[in-house]
Amino acid sequence: RPVMIDAIRSDCEKAMHALSQDGLIIVVVGVSRETGLVTSGPELISRGFVYVRENEELISGARNVAMNVLQRYDRIEQSDWTSVKNGIKDEIHNYLFDLIKRNPMILPIIMET
Repeated sequence: RPVMIDAIRSDCEKAMHALSQDGLIIVVVGVSRETGLVTSGPELISRGFVYVRENEELISGARNVAMNVLQRYDRIEQSDWTSVKNGIKDEIHNYLFDLIKRNPMILPIIMET
């Protein structure tokens, strides 16, 4: 058992180190339960990554990347959520790394409205 606890502790320490180095971007999207259509967002919240007011173009570009992922779906069902979240995470990661060589933690959140 101690090995498992040490492994979890190690994973948490790695995540905290990554957060302290490159920050966090939360991507929030509202999706209608009835229609599967996007009702709000994507909104990006940056913590410890970049100061948003000084980097509006970068954040706007990342928002557009997320929007492009969402537009691939005619409607977003709950069964699509994992795929949508992974697409947003992967494509924003690639976009940011290509531009500024940083790897923030990207946390997509889908809320039913």
